[in-house]
Formats: sequence, structure tokens, C-alpha cells
Amino acid sequence: WKNLLAGKSGVARITRFDVTGWDVQIGAEVKGFDPLKWLDAREAKRLDRFVQFGIGAAAQAIEDARLDPAKEDRSRLGVIIGSGIGGLEELDIQERRLLEKGHSRVSPFFIPKMMMNALCGEIAMKFGFQGPNFGVASACASANHAVCTAVHMLRAGLADVFISGGSEAALTPSGLAGFQSLKALSTRNDAPERASRPFDKGRDGFILGEGAGVIVLETMEHALERGATIHAELAGVGMSADAYHITAPDPAGVGAVASMRNALKDAGMKPEDIQYINAHGTSTQLNDAVESRATKTVFGEHAKKLVISSTKSMIGHTLGAAGGIEIVPTVLSLKLDIVHPTANYEVPDPECDLDYVPNEPRRMVVTGAISNSFGFGGHNATIAVKKFRQ
Repeated sequence: WKNLLAGKSGVARITRFDVTGWDVQIGAEVKGFDPLKWLDAREAKRLDRFVQFGIGAAAQAIEDARLDPAKEDRSRLGVIIGSGIGGLEELDIQERRLLEKGHSRVSPFFIPKMMMNALCGEIAMKFGFQGPNFGVASACASANHAVCTAVHMLRAGLADVFISGGSEAALTPSGLAGFQSLKALSTRNDAPERASRPFDKGRDGFILGEGAGVIVLETMEHALERGATIHAELAGVGMSADAYHITAPDPAGVGAVASMRNALKDAGMKPEDIQYINAHGTSTQLNDAVESRATKTVFGEHAKKLVISSTKSMIGHTLGAAGGIEIVPTVLSLKLDIVHPTANYEVPDPECDLDYVPNEPRRMVVTGAISNSFGFGGHNATIAVKKFRQ
């Protein structure tokens, strides 16, 4: 949060594998991550990096919420976590082993480490959550879809508490090569920290990132009764599909418009109730223009009064984890009345003509905000949050 407010980028040359000769040599790696803070060495060895991230994030969220599972009805504690890809690093490792050493040398941990639902199962086992438990996969909208699903299940009375959000560790040789081949990534290898520039006219692609963002969601009644740490009220959720193209957004932003409108309707909020949008803001030509267009369609004249920023300008695009990570600064903006900037915004783009909080944080009262996530496949999910007032 401190670095986001300062506009400090976490993008650098990739260190976890050799990128010599690659068109793309930069990424947003999680630096200094130590899974042994939350896992013993034997546990860590049998878990893919995306699961390690997710368990670390879940442990912090549970501690912050002052949630003691031993004092709860465990059958009412659920886990819904999103991931676009799951255990891609383990897939890379075992495929090389298969090709170089033969089928008999493939690890027996391969499938349990790789499967996308492994994180939900591991969180349940570690913390004793015995309620509804499953993973959600919808590319870059995965985490937001997980949160949306958890909200609906809480409203349906199927649980009292959910651990939700997203985790991703796709910054691997195959992950980078795939997105590089799609021509989706920035090639500003000589200036990594300036490469992700959402809404800037000179943007040339997103930065592949990794990480996890996890929140504790619970019914208001349950949270108040147990004296939980409450940061904000999750007021509404919206979902939609572009039904247009597997990787490109609908040019008119039809799906993005529907997702935002559905979230506002679900929250009982008017466009004028929103001051801040944490944008999907990937730093690609198509997404940023379409998201800006969709925002103007949804908010009309009020769009000119909104402040909009992209967390991805500093931490890159974490794919299925993005919404889980980005809901955190969205909530902190509500709680602390300050909005982090969009870093590297230098040259305005006529197609992106809104207030993107360029390069410096903005102190302002924020009582209502939304966070957008739009994914390959045309998947869209929006979360609407309100300032908590008891």
C-alpha cells in the first residue's frame, strides 16, 4: 500500500528463469517470498507456488479479521478462490521431466500440485473450514467471480464466512512464452518500472505478474456478533459475458457495461454514489480504450467526476489473482480516503479521456467504489463496495 501510494513499480527483469534472447524479459515477480512463514518445509515442497501464495494471503486475512475457526461452526466456514491457470510451474517442471527422463520419473505430487482447486482444499485443511469449497476459473476475472459467488452464497444462507479472492503463479517459461506469442506483453525491457502504463497513449501491452489477494467475507450479522475487524461493506456484485471473442473485448464494451450496471443495481447504488473505480486497466490498447468507453456509457456525465486508477501500473497483471489483489486497495481507499495513482501516465490518449489519477495519489472522500475485472473468454465481473458505518 505504501508503495502503491508512492507510485513505485515492482516490475523488473525476470530472475526466476533465464530470459536471455526473449522478446519479453521483464515481469512483476513476488520478491523475497518465504513460504516457510506459513508452512513447514515438507508442506511447502508438495505445494505449487500459487498455492503457497494463497495460503500466505489467507493466513494474513484470517489474522486481520480476528477470525478463530476453533470458535466457529466449521461447517459454516467456506472457501472459494479463483485462479486462471493453477499450478503452471509444476506443469512446466513435470513436462520437462517426462520428456528428459521418461514417464516413470514424473512426480506423484504432479496432479495434486497442479490442479486449480488445490488451493481451496489446502486452505480448508490448514484452517479447518468445512463449508462449501471450490475453485473458480474465468481467466482474469477469476478472483472477482469467486468473490461474487461467495457473496451470493452468503446471502443464500449457505455459510457465515468465506475465504475468497484469487492466486496465480503463471510467471513461468510456458506462461511467459504463451503471452509473448500472443503479442500481449510490453517489450520495454530497457525500462521495466516504466513498462506498464495503463491509459497512456504509448502503452504497448501488459506486464505478466504473480501473487495472491484474499479477503474474509461474512454476513454483517455474524461479523458484528463476533467483533470482527470490518474494513468495508461489500454492497453488490455484477457479472456478464461479452459473447464476442476469446481474447479481444467487445469494441463497444457491451459486457463491461452490463457488469458495472449489474453491480450498481445489486448494490442499490446510483452512478452518482461512486467516486472511485479501480480499473481493470491492463495497459493494452484494446482494454483501456474499451473500459474507458464503457465507463462513460454507464456513468454518463458523472464519468467526468470519477477518479480511476490501475493497480496493474505497478504490480503488473496477475491474471486470475487480479481481482483478489485489487479489492484490497479499493477497500483501503474507502477506509482511508486516499486513492493510489496510475503510474507512468505521461501522454494522454484521446480514446481514454477520463481522470486516471496520474502519477500522484489523490486525497479525497470515498464512500462508494467499484473494482472491475475482465477476462479472456469475455468474462466480466464487478464488485461494488461502500464505506462501512456501524
